[in-house]
Amino acid sequence: MRPANIVILGGGFGGLAAANELRGSLTQDSRIMIVDKKDWFMMDLVKLWMIAGSREFESSKRPLEAVTKKGIEFINENVTRIDLQNKIVRTSYRRLHYDYLIIALGVELAPELIPGLRENSLVLYDINDVPKIRDAIRKMKSGRLAIAITGLPYKCPPAPYEAALIIRSVLEETGSGSSVEMDLYSPTPITLPAGGPQVSEQILQILNSKGINFHGSCKTVAVDPGKLKFESGEAAFDMLITVPPHKVPLVAVDCGLAEPGRFIEVDRTCRTKFEGVYAIGDVNQIMVTDKIAVPKAGIFAEGEGVAVARNIASRIKKEAEGAIFDGKGGCYLETGKGAAGYIRVDMYADPVPITEILPPTADYLAEKEKFEKERLERWL
Repeated sequence: MRPANIVILGGGFGGLAAANELRGSLTQDSRIMIVDKKDWFMMDLVKLWMIAGSREFESSKRPLEAVTKKGIEFINENVTRIDLQNKIVRTSYRRLHYDYLIIALGVELAPELIPGLRENSLVLYDINDVPKIRDAIRKMKSGRLAIAITGLPYKCPPAPYEAALIIRSVLEETGSGSSVEMDLYSPTPITLPAGGPQVSEQILQILNSKGINFHGSCKTVAVDPGKLKFESGEAAFDMLITVPPHKVPLVAVDCGLAEPGRFIEVDRTCRTKFEGVYAIGDVNQIMVTDKIAVPKAGIFAEGEGVAVARNIASRIKKEAEGAIFDGKGGCYLETGKGAAGYIRVDMYADPVPITEILPPTADYLAEKEKFEKERLERWL
Protein backbone atom coordinates (compact mmCIF):
# COMPACT_ATOMS: atom_id res chain seq x y z
CA MET A 1 0.00 0.00 0.00
CA ARG A 2 1.30 3.45 -0.96
CA PRO A 3 2.12 5.67 2.06
CA ALA A 4 -0.53 8.31 2.73
CA ASN A 5 -0.04 12.03 2.13
CA ILE A 6 -1.86 14.15 4.71
CA VAL A 7 -1.91 17.89 4.10
CA ILE A 8 -3.01 20.27 6.86
CA LEU A 9 -3.75 23.83 5.84
CA GLY A 10 -3.09 26.03 8.87
CA GLY A 11 -0.74 25.78 11.83
CA GLY A 12 -3.06 27.01 14.55
CA PHE A 13 -4.74 25.14 17.41
CA GLY A 14 -6.57 22.66 15.20
CA GLY A 15 -3.78 22.08 12.70
CA LEU A 16 -1.10 21.53 15.33
CA ALA A 17 -3.32 19.25 17.42
CA ALA A 18 -4.22 17.16 14.36
CA ALA A 19 -0.64 16.90 13.11
CA ASN A 20 0.72 15.78 16.47
CA GLU A 21 -2.08 13.24 16.97
CA LEU A 22 -1.45 11.83 13.49
CA ARG A 23 2.30 11.61 13.96
CA GLY A 24 1.82 9.72 17.19
CA SER A 25 -0.57 7.25 15.52
CA LEU A 26 1.07 6.55 12.17
CA THR A 27 4.36 5.11 10.99
CA GLN A 28 6.99 7.46 9.55
CA ASP A 29 6.22 6.47 5.96
CA SER A 30 2.96 8.43 6.18
CA ARG A 31 3.75 12.01 5.17
CA ILE A 32 2.22 14.77 7.30
CA MET A 33 2.54 18.36 6.05
CA ILE A 34 1.46 21.63 7.66
CA VAL A 35 1.13 24.59 5.28
CA ASP A 36 0.90 28.10 6.72
CA LYS A 37 1.69 31.57 5.37
CA LYS A 38 2.95 32.52 8.84
CA ASP A 39 6.16 31.00 10.16
CA TRP A 40 5.10 31.33 13.80
CA PHE A 41 2.41 30.25 16.25
CA MET A 42 1.09 32.23 19.18
CA MET A 43 -2.15 31.76 21.07
CA ASP A 44 -4.56 34.66 20.70
CA LEU A 45 -4.88 34.86 24.48
CA VAL A 46 -1.35 36.29 24.57
CA LYS A 47 -2.64 39.44 22.86
CA LEU A 48 -4.53 40.30 26.04
CA TRP A 49 -1.34 39.86 28.07
CA MET A 50 0.39 42.17 25.62
CA ILE A 51 -2.30 44.80 26.27
CA ALA A 52 -1.79 44.29 30.01
CA GLY A 53 1.94 44.80 29.53
CA SER A 54 3.02 41.42 30.88
CA ARG A 55 4.08 39.91 27.52
CA GLU A 56 5.84 40.89 24.31
CA PHE A 57 5.17 39.41 20.89
CA GLU A 58 8.76 38.42 20.12
CA SER A 59 9.15 36.42 23.33
CA SER A 60 5.74 34.74 23.01
CA LYS A 61 5.67 33.42 19.46
CA ARG A 62 7.10 30.01 18.58
CA PRO A 63 8.54 28.93 15.19
CA LEU A 64 6.30 26.50 13.34
CA GLU A 65 9.46 25.00 11.89
CA ALA A 66 9.81 23.28 15.28
CA VAL A 67 7.32 20.59 14.16
CA THR A 68 9.97 19.16 11.86
CA LYS A 69 11.81 17.63 14.81
CA LYS A 70 8.73 15.42 15.29
CA GLY A 71 8.72 14.19 11.71
CA ILE A 72 6.08 16.66 10.52
CA GLU A 73 6.91 18.75 7.46
CA PHE A 74 6.35 22.50 7.54
CA ILE A 75 5.80 24.52 4.37
CA ASN A 76 5.85 28.28 4.93
CA GLU A 77 3.85 29.32 1.87
CA ASN A 78 0.48 30.84 1.02
CA VAL A 79 -2.25 28.51 -0.24
CA THR A 80 -3.45 29.82 -3.59
CA ARG A 81 -5.82 27.09 -4.78
CA ILE A 82 -7.46 23.89 -3.60
CA ASP A 83 -8.26 21.43 -6.41
CA LEU A 84 -10.73 19.05 -4.80
CA GLN A 85 -11.33 16.99 -7.92
CA ASN A 86 -7.66 16.14 -8.44
CA LYS A 87 -6.71 16.23 -4.73
CA ILE A 88 -4.07 18.89 -5.17
CA VAL A 89 -3.23 21.96 -3.09
CA ARG A 90 -1.39 24.73 -4.87
CA THR A 91 0.81 27.13 -2.93
CA SER A 92 2.84 30.10 -4.10
CA TYR A 93 5.63 27.80 -5.28
CA ARG A 94 4.49 24.17 -5.45
CA ARG A 95 1.77 21.56 -5.92
CA LEU A 96 0.98 19.19 -3.07
CA HIS A 97 -0.91 15.96 -3.66
CA TYR A 98 -3.03 14.74 -0.77
CA ASP A 99 -4.90 11.60 0.20
CA TYR A 100 -6.40 13.40 3.18
CA LEU A 101 -6.83 17.15 3.53
CA ILE A 102 -7.54 19.02 6.77
CA ILE A 103 -8.71 22.60 6.34
CA ALA A 104 -7.63 24.50 9.46
CA LEU A 105 -7.22 27.94 7.92
CA GLY A 106 -9.08 29.83 10.62
CA VAL A 107 -10.86 33.06 9.72
CA GLU A 108 -9.75 36.33 8.20
CA LEU A 109 -10.55 39.68 9.76
CA ALA A 110 -12.74 41.79 7.50
CA PRO A 111 -12.82 45.37 8.81
CA GLU A 112 -13.55 46.56 5.28
CA LEU A 113 -17.12 45.28 5.63
CA ILE A 114 -17.91 48.15 8.03
CA PRO A 115 -17.33 51.57 6.40
CA GLY A 116 -14.82 53.61 8.41
CA LEU A 117 -13.93 50.86 10.87
CA ARG A 118 -10.33 50.41 9.75
CA GLU A 119 -9.62 54.15 9.67
CA ASN A 120 -11.25 55.05 12.97
CA SER A 121 -10.50 52.19 15.34
CA LEU A 122 -7.85 49.84 16.64
CA VAL A 123 -8.62 46.17 16.00
CA LEU A 124 -8.44 43.97 19.08
CA TYR A 125 -7.50 40.81 17.17
CA ASP A 126 -4.90 42.43 14.88
CA ILE A 127 -1.39 41.69 16.15
CA ASN A 128 -0.17 44.96 14.63
CA ASP A 129 -2.77 46.99 16.56
CA VAL A 130 -2.26 45.32 19.94
CA PRO A 131 0.87 47.36 20.88
CA LYS A 132 -0.98 50.51 19.78
CA ILE A 133 -3.87 49.62 22.11
CA ARG A 134 -1.43 49.02 24.96
CA ASP A 135 0.28 52.36 24.45
CA ALA A 136 -2.94 54.34 23.87
CA ILE A 137 -4.67 53.21 27.07
CA ARG A 138 -1.61 54.10 29.11
CA LYS A 139 -1.65 57.62 27.66
CA MET A 140 -5.40 58.08 28.12
CA LYS A 141 -6.18 60.39 31.03
CA SER A 142 -9.89 61.03 30.50
CA GLY A 143 -12.71 60.66 27.98
CA ARG A 144 -14.78 57.80 26.61
CA LEU A 145 -13.28 54.47 25.56
CA ALA A 146 -15.53 52.18 23.52
CA ILE A 147 -15.19 48.52 22.56
CA ALA A 148 -17.49 47.37 19.76
CA ILE A 149 -18.25 43.86 18.54
CA THR A 150 -19.20 44.54 14.92
CA GLY A 151 -19.82 41.09 13.44
CA LEU A 152 -21.06 37.60 14.32
CA PRO A 153 -19.80 34.99 14.88
CA TYR A 154 -16.35 35.97 16.10
CA LYS A 155 -13.52 33.91 17.56
CA CYS A 156 -13.05 33.52 21.31
CA PRO A 157 -16.43 34.92 22.47
CA PRO A 158 -15.25 36.03 25.95
CA ALA A 159 -12.25 37.96 24.57
CA PRO A 160 -13.89 41.41 24.18
CA TYR A 161 -15.09 41.20 27.79
CA GLU A 162 -11.67 40.09 28.99
CA ALA A 163 -10.12 42.97 27.08
CA ALA A 164 -12.52 45.46 28.68
CA LEU A 165 -11.74 44.17 32.17
CA ILE A 166 -7.99 44.13 31.60
CA ILE A 167 -8.08 47.65 30.15
CA ARG A 168 -10.08 48.86 33.14
CA SER A 169 -7.44 47.33 35.41
CA VAL A 170 -4.64 49.09 33.48
CA LEU A 171 -6.48 52.43 33.66
CA GLU A 172 -6.78 52.01 37.41
CA GLU A 173 -3.06 51.31 37.65
CA THR A 174 -2.25 54.48 35.70
CA GLY A 175 -4.60 56.57 37.84
CA SER A 176 -7.16 57.19 35.07
CA GLY A 177 -9.76 54.63 36.17
CA SER A 178 -12.23 57.15 37.56
CA SER A 179 -11.91 59.63 34.68
CA VAL A 180 -12.32 57.29 31.70
CA GLU A 181 -15.83 56.08 30.82
CA MET A 182 -15.96 52.64 29.25
CA ASP A 183 -18.70 51.32 26.96
CA LEU A 184 -19.01 47.90 25.33
CA TYR A 185 -21.36 47.56 22.34
CA SER A 186 -22.63 44.24 20.99
CA PRO A 187 -25.10 43.29 18.24
CA THR A 188 -26.53 40.66 20.60
CA PRO A 189 -29.04 41.52 23.34
CA ILE A 190 -27.01 39.73 26.03
CA THR A 191 -23.27 39.44 26.58
CA LEU A 192 -22.68 35.81 25.63
CA PRO A 193 -25.65 34.19 23.84
CA ALA A 194 -23.81 30.86 23.41
CA GLY A 195 -23.42 30.74 27.19
CA GLY A 196 -27.11 31.32 27.83
CA PRO A 197 -28.91 33.94 29.93
CA GLN A 198 -27.47 32.95 33.31
CA VAL A 199 -23.82 33.10 32.25
CA SER A 200 -24.53 36.30 30.30
CA GLU A 201 -26.03 37.89 33.40
CA GLN A 202 -22.99 36.90 35.47
CA ILE A 203 -20.65 38.49 32.93
CA LEU A 204 -22.84 41.60 32.91
CA GLN A 205 -22.56 41.84 36.67
CA ILE A 206 -18.76 41.56 36.47
CA LEU A 207 -18.69 44.35 33.87
CA ASN A 208 -20.99 46.54 35.95
CA SER A 209 -18.85 46.01 39.04
CA LYS A 210 -15.91 47.47 37.13
CA GLY A 211 -17.84 50.45 35.78
CA ILE A 212 -18.06 49.08 32.23
CA ASN A 213 -21.38 49.88 30.51
CA PHE A 214 -22.77 47.10 28.30
CA HIS A 215 -25.03 48.11 25.42
CA GLY A 216 -26.82 45.22 23.68
CA SER A 217 -28.63 45.06 20.33
CA CYS A 218 -26.24 47.60 18.79
CA LYS A 219 -25.47 46.50 15.24
CA THR A 220 -22.67 48.67 13.87
CA VAL A 221 -23.20 49.85 10.28
CA ALA A 222 -20.46 52.50 10.02
CA VAL A 223 -17.76 54.28 11.99
CA ASP A 224 -17.05 57.99 11.65
CA PRO A 225 -14.32 59.90 13.49
CA GLY A 226 -15.45 59.89 17.11
CA LYS A 227 -18.79 58.28 16.35
CA LEU A 228 -20.20 54.74 16.10
CA LYS A 229 -23.29 54.41 13.92
CA PHE A 230 -25.78 51.62 14.56
CA GLU A 231 -28.87 50.46 12.71
CA SER A 232 -30.72 52.45 15.33
CA GLY A 233 -28.87 55.32 16.96
CA GLU A 234 -25.23 56.30 17.39
CA ALA A 235 -22.64 56.70 20.15
CA ALA A 236 -19.64 58.94 20.71
CA PHE A 237 -16.12 57.83 21.65
CA ASP A 238 -12.66 59.25 22.15
CA MET A 239 -10.92 55.90 21.59
CA LEU A 240 -12.44 52.89 19.83
CA ILE A 241 -11.35 49.24 19.90
CA THR A 242 -13.24 46.88 17.60
CA VAL A 243 -13.84 43.21 16.95
CA PRO A 244 -14.34 43.33 13.17
CA PRO A 245 -16.46 40.98 11.07
CA HIS A 246 -14.83 37.64 10.24
CA LYS A 247 -14.85 35.79 6.92
CA VAL A 248 -13.70 32.46 5.53
CA PRO A 249 -10.44 32.64 3.52
CA LEU A 250 -11.29 33.13 -0.15
CA VAL A 251 -9.48 29.96 -1.20
CA ALA A 252 -12.11 27.91 0.69
CA VAL A 253 -14.92 29.70 -1.15
CA ASP A 254 -13.33 29.46 -4.59
CA CYS A 255 -13.06 25.66 -4.41
CA GLY A 256 -16.66 25.19 -3.27
CA LEU A 257 -16.02 24.20 0.34
CA ALA A 258 -17.89 27.25 1.64
CA GLU A 259 -20.55 29.55 0.22
CA PRO A 260 -19.78 33.28 0.14
CA GLY A 261 -20.48 34.84 3.52
CA ARG A 262 -20.72 31.47 5.26
CA PHE A 263 -18.38 29.05 7.01
CA ILE A 264 -17.72 25.43 6.00
CA GLU A 265 -20.66 23.43 7.31
CA VAL A 266 -19.79 20.07 8.89
CA ASP A 267 -21.12 17.71 11.56
CA ARG A 268 -19.29 16.36 14.61
CA THR A 269 -16.97 14.25 12.43
CA CYS A 270 -15.84 17.46 10.68
CA ARG A 271 -16.09 15.71 7.29
CA THR A 272 -16.95 17.93 4.35
CA LYS A 273 -18.97 16.78 1.34
CA PHE A 274 -15.70 15.95 -0.44
CA GLU A 275 -14.00 12.60 0.10
CA GLY A 276 -11.06 12.71 2.47
CA VAL A 277 -11.49 16.43 3.20
CA TYR A 278 -12.18 17.76 6.69
CA ALA A 279 -12.68 21.25 8.14
CA ILE A 280 -11.76 22.04 11.74
CA GLY A 281 -11.65 25.08 13.99
CA ASP A 282 -12.78 28.60 13.24
CA VAL A 283 -13.18 27.97 9.52
CA ASN A 284 -16.09 25.58 10.11
CA GLN A 285 -19.60 25.77 11.50
CA ILE A 286 -21.06 22.92 13.55
CA MET A 287 -24.67 23.45 14.54
CA VAL A 288 -25.61 21.98 17.93
CA THR A 289 -29.26 23.04 17.73
CA ASP A 290 -31.10 24.98 15.06
CA LYS A 291 -29.97 28.20 16.80
CA ILE A 292 -26.71 27.32 18.59
CA ALA A 293 -23.38 26.64 16.88
CA VAL A 294 -20.12 25.47 18.43
CA PRO A 295 -18.26 28.67 19.46
CA LYS A 296 -15.09 29.61 17.62
CA ALA A 297 -12.48 28.90 20.30
CA GLY A 298 -9.07 27.26 20.34
CA ILE A 299 -10.07 24.50 22.75
CA PHE A 300 -12.79 23.34 20.36
CA ALA A 301 -10.46 23.51 17.34
CA GLU A 302 -8.07 21.29 19.30
CA GLY A 303 -10.80 18.75 20.07
CA GLU A 304 -11.95 18.67 16.47
CA GLY A 305 -8.37 18.25 15.25
CA VAL A 306 -7.78 15.26 17.52
CA ALA A 307 -11.04 13.59 16.47
CA VAL A 308 -10.30 14.04 12.76
CA ALA A 309 -6.73 12.77 13.18
CA ARG A 310 -7.95 9.63 14.93
CA ASN A 311 -10.42 8.87 12.15
CA ILE A 312 -7.84 9.44 9.42
CA ALA A 313 -5.39 7.17 11.24
CA SER A 314 -8.11 4.52 11.53
CA ARG A 315 -8.85 4.72 7.80
CA ILE A 316 -5.17 4.34 6.92
CA LYS A 317 -4.87 1.34 9.24
CA LYS A 318 -8.11 -0.17 7.85
CA GLU A 319 -9.75 0.06 11.27
CA ALA A 320 -13.23 1.23 12.21
CA GLU A 321 -13.71 4.96 12.58
CA GLY A 322 -15.37 6.02 15.81
CA ALA A 323 -14.10 9.43 16.85
CA ILE A 324 -16.38 12.45 17.05
CA PHE A 325 -15.90 15.92 18.47
CA ASP A 326 -17.20 15.73 22.04
CA GLY A 327 -18.03 19.43 22.44
CA LYS A 328 -16.42 19.69 25.86
CA GLY A 329 -14.09 22.48 26.85
CA GLY A 330 -13.97 25.92 28.30
CA CYS A 331 -12.53 29.40 28.22
CA TYR A 332 -10.83 31.48 30.85
CA LEU A 333 -12.31 34.92 31.53
CA GLU A 334 -9.50 37.12 32.76
CA THR A 335 -10.81 39.93 34.96
CA GLY A 336 -7.64 41.89 35.72
CA LYS A 337 -5.63 42.26 38.94
CA GLY A 338 -4.24 38.72 38.74
CA ALA A 339 -7.52 36.80 38.54
CA ALA A 340 -9.57 34.88 36.00
CA GLY A 341 -12.88 33.03 35.96
CA TYR A 342 -13.54 29.85 34.01
CA ILE A 343 -16.42 29.23 31.61
CA ARG A 344 -17.04 25.48 31.44
CA VAL A 345 -18.88 24.19 28.38
CA ASP A 346 -20.48 20.91 27.33
CA MET A 347 -22.11 21.57 23.96
CA TYR A 348 -23.69 18.11 23.68
CA ALA A 349 -25.03 17.67 27.21
CA ASP A 350 -28.48 16.10 27.28
CA PRO A 351 -31.04 17.57 26.91
CA VAL A 352 -29.45 20.99 26.27
CA PRO A 353 -25.91 22.42 26.17
CA ILE A 354 -24.43 23.27 29.57
CA THR A 355 -22.45 26.43 30.21
CA GLU A 356 -21.43 27.67 33.62
CA ILE A 357 -19.04 30.33 34.84
CA LEU A 358 -16.84 29.71 37.86
CA PRO A 359 -15.88 32.82 39.89
CA PRO A 360 -12.55 34.58 39.26
CA THR A 361 -9.54 33.43 41.30
CA ALA A 362 -5.77 33.60 41.04
CA ASP A 363 -5.76 29.83 40.53
CA TYR A 364 -7.69 30.08 37.26
CA LEU A 365 -5.22 32.63 35.93
CA ALA A 366 -2.41 30.21 36.81
CA GLU A 367 -4.32 27.46 34.97
CA LYS A 368 -4.61 29.73 31.92
CA GLU A 369 -0.85 30.20 31.89
CA LYS A 370 -0.37 26.44 32.32
CA PHE A 371 -2.81 25.81 29.44
CA GLU A 372 -0.55 27.78 27.11
CA LYS A 373 2.69 26.24 28.37
CA GLU A 374 1.51 22.62 28.12
CA ARG A 375 0.34 22.95 24.54
CA LEU A 376 3.45 24.73 23.34
CA GLU A 377 5.55 21.94 24.84
CA ARG A 378 3.32 19.22 23.40
CA TRP A 379 2.94 20.60 19.88
CA LEU A 380 6.22 22.39 19.20
